[in-house]
Amino acid sequence: MGREEILRQPIQQVQAASIRYIEGFEEAVRKAVAEGSKKVGRPIGEKIAGIGVDTTGSTPCPVNKEGIPLALLPEFADNPNAMFWLWKDHTAIDEAKEINRILSDFRGENYTRFQGEYASEWWWAKILHCARTDSRVKEAAYSWIEHCDWIPALLTGRTKPEEMYRCSCAAGHKALWHSDFGGLPAHECLKAIDPYLEKVAETYGQGPQVSTTNTGMITPEWAERLGISKKCIIGGSSLDAHAGAVGAGITDNTLVMVIGTSAVDMLIEKRQNVRGKDLKDSCGMAENSIVPGYIGIESSQAAFGDVYSWIRDILMWSVRDFVDSMEGISEEQKRQYTKDYKNRLLDRLSQEAMAYEGEDISAVDWLNGRRYPIINEKVKSGVYGLSLSTDTVQLFRSFVLSTVFGARRIVESFVTRGIQIDRIITVGGVSKRSPLIMQLLADALKRPIQVSNCNQACARGAAIYAAVAAGFYHTIVEAQKTMCIGFSNVYTPNEDNFTRYDILYRKYLNVGRHFEDIQSSWDGEGAEKEYEQ
Repeated sequence: MGREEILRQPIQQVQAASIRYIEGFEEAVRKAVAEGSKKVGRPIGEKIAGIGVDTTGSTPCPVNKEGIPLALLPEFADNPNAMFWLWKDHTAIDEAKEINRILSDFRGENYTRFQGEYASEWWWAKILHCARTDSRVKEAAYSWIEHCDWIPALLTGRTKPEEMYRCSCAAGHKALWHSDFGGLPAHECLKAIDPYLEKVAETYGQGPQVSTTNTGMITPEWAERLGISKKCIIGGSSLDAHAGAVGAGITDNTLVMVIGTSAVDMLIEKRQNVRGKDLKDSCGMAENSIVPGYIGIESSQAAFGDVYSWIRDILMWSVRDFVDSMEGISEEQKRQYTKDYKNRLLDRLSQEAMAYEGEDISAVDWLNGRRYPIINEKVKSGVYGLSLSTDTVQLFRSFVLSTVFGARRIVESFVTRGIQIDRIITVGGVSKRSPLIMQLLADALKRPIQVSNCNQACARGAAIYAAVAAGFYHTIVEAQKTMCIGFSNVYTPNEDNFTRYDILYRKYLNVGRHFEDIQSSWDGEGAEKEYEQ
């Protein structure tokens, strides 16, 4: 499904064909091996000793008894419901609410106490939505698997659902696996939601394992297809942002913000430091997530870079319309003109916004709903303070500030609940490309912001997992000392801006609260919680 089709969906539905993942993975590895060989002047394929995996999530897929994605079977090849359901698919909002109602209070147990309100992007909600909307897929699916678990299974040949590796990151954060529950939520609880969920749980197999697990040796077929050693160890997997945190150098009391299309904020804590703390409105927590032996803490904003892309795409309509009407130039020239302008637009807006000293208007960053604090996937964005004098730069700056203030709200929710943050590291495309946003972030948070020097922190984190799995290092900390590469920049907060941004932040909170109240009244629902909590 292309971007234009996605944008036309009233509720975002996004799936991806399994074959594209296979082809993309194979192409990426072969290209990396070729480029690496060229760089060192000799073939390196036989030197590849380990592969680690990171993917988006929750990105589940229905499979048959052999663990083959249904979309790879001829009868389901063109059925999007038989493909991987990408993390940003929001079609399961109603199912998520139903799941949350039962999970949060089942025979005295609250299965949401470590993750907070269950979201439509997560494992059980997507499975339930598919089961209720596509009976053919429901009947054909023996079980479901996460994308991050399927790749190691594919490479090792261990694809049967009951036997395959399941990573602790996805299991804990998305499927709600926890030792306090003895595993997944009780089968009786899942059955109370829908008997189909109990069936999926029965085929879940072994308990989750850490991302540094040695899941087995690559199959001869895949070694040949990729052009690498037949002795290559396939390490475990993680969600992409979690690998990015490891690649950026996460350690105790360090917040890593992976800022791209959305934003994911991660910390690691020892179990004793979070026991007794009520963090479910602020984040999700999972055992052995991000770094083995720790509780992985994940909060997030559903849109960050996507907010800026949305503004750019709106502004590009008139450009495309004008260029399309031009005579005397070829279609290829028209495409190139449009592409060149599109590539420059956000940089140009950022330059103007950085120098702007006029009146600020207030926007909220909920163009894709709100994840944390206090999940509300139906809430919409809005702008307050528009007038006939409002210009493009003001509007752009207001949405930039909204994403920055959304990040501040998350950081404050951690700190007020007793989580210690001594430093902040950012990774991802936005942190590397936008000095404006990084400086605003430093000023709004009143903290220095370190920008990782790594362009592919998620891939580096997966490589660190693989290096430990293959036995080159004993721990992630040991591997990070060699494999992490420091920082490209440090943004120091400007105290002269503190008062201005404190005032604007309070406006952001007030505007957000009022917008949410208005939307709740339109939907006939009372706002259950105050956003300012």
